[in-house]
Amino acid sequence: MSDQPDQPDSAARPDAAPYDALLLLSFGGPEGPDDVVPFLENVTRGRGIPRERLKEVGRHYFLFGGVSPINAQNRELLDALRKDFADHGLDLPVYWGNRNWAPYLTDTLREMSDAGHRRILVLATSAYASYSGCRQYRENLAASLAVLAEEGRAVPRVDKLRHYFNHPGFVEPMTDAVLAALAELPEDVRDGARLAFTTHSIPIASADTSGPVPGHGNGGAYVAQHLDTAAVIAEAVRAATGVDRPWQLVYQSRSGAPHIPWLEPDICDHLEEVHAAGAPAVVMAPIGFVSDHMEVKYDLDTEAAAKAEELGLPVARAATVGADPRFAAAVRDLVVERAATERGGSPRRCALGALGPSHDVCPAGCCPARTPLPAAAGTD
Repeated sequence: MSDQPDQPDSAARPDAAPYDALLLLSFGGPEGPDDVVPFLENVTRGRGIPRERLKEVGRHYFLFGGVSPINAQNRELLDALRKDFADHGLDLPVYWGNRNWAPYLTDTLREMSDAGHRRILVLATSAYASYSGCRQYRENLAASLAVLAEEGRAVPRVDKLRHYFNHPGFVEPMTDAVLAALAELPEDVRDGARLAFTTHSIPIASADTSGPVPGHGNGGAYVAQHLDTAAVIAEAVRAATGVDRPWQLVYQSRSGAPHIPWLEPDICDHLEEVHAAGAPAVVMAPIGFVSDHMEVKYDLDTEAAAKAEELGLPVARAATVGADPRFAAAVRDLVVERAATERGGSPRRCALGALGPSHDVCPAGCCPARTPLPAAAGTD
């Protein structure tokens, strides 16, 4: 199903009131070899991981000169958002802060507070429900706002934009990317190619508590949302090519203790399985990621590509959404939608697939950690 917004009056200007700024909130990444271990220390703070182990963990960053692509990609998205807002008359400044590297979230919120911003919308570079993709960002926001309060600064109210995994402006660029990847495959294997939709693996316990699914209870949103998005893309690809392709949701980038069950199958295991089953080719579509950051570049373009070469299996990797103008327009749509809701209106909410638009405010107990911290932009 598709719910498209009403066409605006040509003279109307999009209204962000009562909000006075948008914060692009992301993970962050190193921008040189000397940054790698300090960055990983930020990511793993409190876990007691030795520095030598972090050097080993960071080997994939060193393969790329110690530079993660994510910061450059966030700068591109920042520019795309500012351009889209200006082109459409949306008067809303856009800032950028990271969880684990400069520009740090606390510094950005301090800057926003000093500039007089008091109602801030937050766009997280994670489209789906999960602890690490939503609740942890909300905990980071709460911690940073607490620092501002301790410093005697004005503490703005922050509201996080809803999950956008099924917004047309997020899904349609990914569909086009899958079609482009199919076109890269040799013609003689193209029609038989399978689709492997990939996302970050997380512990099964976290997946089981990852927010409510409409009509299906209080947990399991992480997997359900990915499956819904994958199904929409697969159907759009079938309609465009006339070929009904087998597809599967698979996982990548597992980390953590080996005795803890995580979501499977891993992409490399999946490539082995479909090759053994006679698949002539595979398109890897990283639908769980907003941009081509390190986990895409290394886990898919390096490790999975090496596995495919070892198997003699042709593969192509679809691009992520990145700074696609349609995604920037989707963010504008989400801003205007949330602002209208805050003003007491009932705006149309764009969504594709079966699950419908996500909630604006995370309910109590949504995506809990083992030891949850205070979280902003929700009911707990």
